[in-house]
Amino acid sequence: MKVLEVDLVNLVGNIILAAGYISYVGPFTAKYRVRLLKMWMKFATAKRIPFSADFAVDRILGDPVQIREWNIQGLPADDLSLENGIICTQAKRWPLLIDPQSQGNKWIKNMEKDNNITACKLSHPKFLQIVETGIRLGQPVLLENIDETLDPSLEPVLQKNVVKQQGSWTIRLGDTWVPYSMDFRFLITTKLANPHYLPEICIKVTVINFTVTPDGLEDQLLVDVVAYEQPELEQQKDQLVVQLSDFKRQLQEIESKILKLVSEASDDILNDEELIITLDQSKQTSIAINERMVEAEKTAKMINENRENYRSVARRGSVLYFVVADLALIDPMYQYSLEFFTRLFNRRLDKSEKSKVLEERL
Repeated sequence: MKVLEVDLVNLVGNIILAAGYISYVGPFTAKYRVRLLKMWMKFATAKRIPFSADFAVDRILGDPVQIREWNIQGLPADDLSLENGIICTQAKRWPLLIDPQSQGNKWIKNMEKDNNITACKLSHPKFLQIVETGIRLGQPVLLENIDETLDPSLEPVLQKNVVKQQGSWTIRLGDTWVPYSMDFRFLITTKLANPHYLPEICIKVTVINFTVTPDGLEDQLLVDVVAYEQPELEQQKDQLVVQLSDFKRQLQEIESKILKLVSEASDDILNDEELIITLDQSKQTSIAINERMVEAEKTAKMINENRENYRSVARRGSVLYFVVADLALIDPMYQYSLEFFTRLFNRRLDKSEKSKVLEERL
């Protein structure tokens, strides 16, 4: 109740900030996103709009279990990537990912694999037919490697010009009406590092900047280092996420059951034996769960402190990658993908000299 009472007061501010974040910050870098958020918070404070002091997009819009699932599917575990994942799945307009290192592309393919995602390029002779099939069957379609323009025939798909005809949803594609499945998802990626999209494209899609930054890569490599050096730490972290989400699910089920019983109760609630027993059980369960949640949060804090010990290695790896990436400016022959570099980095962890003393190992 304490948490809900506070959240209820802060609800309006939190949702305004989250909506602004999803609508506007996608194209920008992590540092600029933080600056924008601070400006909005200052504005909200000046206008006396209440919001949580510890406002974070992943707390308001993210689901920890879902986020862990994304990480397994190949979404990097740094904050910027997680925010990008939330924007990509929650935005109303279809996402367009600026993704020179192909991390977003790989993640989307893994995430939508079970939904039979189809990937195609604008140069594909039958790309409109692929989109049409996706719309009919409610399957995701990924349009890869676009340049700075989009095919005009995609206009109705981007605008979501869906109309109801004889009780079912349809969309006009070319000169035919196609039955529109609400499960359909359309995703676009480009490999251009710094594309310039005209305003008429930007207003129809949600542009999301998936370009790897030095700080972002540092966080990604830190996950690799800790997973290699102290696999039990990473396992513990994963178990904690699952445990905490399980506790929250249990509490939610108990609350739903109580609400149902209260709404169905007769005039005299005190005579309803099932309700009284459920209330008693829920009290014991929630006390036990809350104690375990406090313990789990302490453990999470300790795990994060231990992970920080390895940051110097991750920072060096990040610096090295951006030096290697800049070699392409000397000669296009020197082009190395991030995937290649990450494999090389992990191989070094394996081959470098082992030591029980942390400083020596670092």
